[in-house]
Amino acid sequence: MSAYKIISVVGTSPKGWEEATQAAVASSSKSLRNLRVAQVSQMDVTIDPKGKIKEYRVRVDLSFKYEG
Repeated sequence: MSAYKIISVVGTSPKGWEEATQAAVASSSKSLRNLRVAQVSQMDVTIDPKGKIKEYRVRVDLSFKYEG
């Protein structure tokens, strides 16, 4: 039997949501072992004063094997 923990992290990118998702997973994989699933649970953007998209952001729920 196994148990899994789920945490939420936020990834950002000036280019797009896919790159923001990759940033969240890559950064998290440096400190979390046995990542299993990444699910984007929220997407948003920040907007500059001129009305242009400044940054793409994603909230990613990550599942990993719990070893506690």
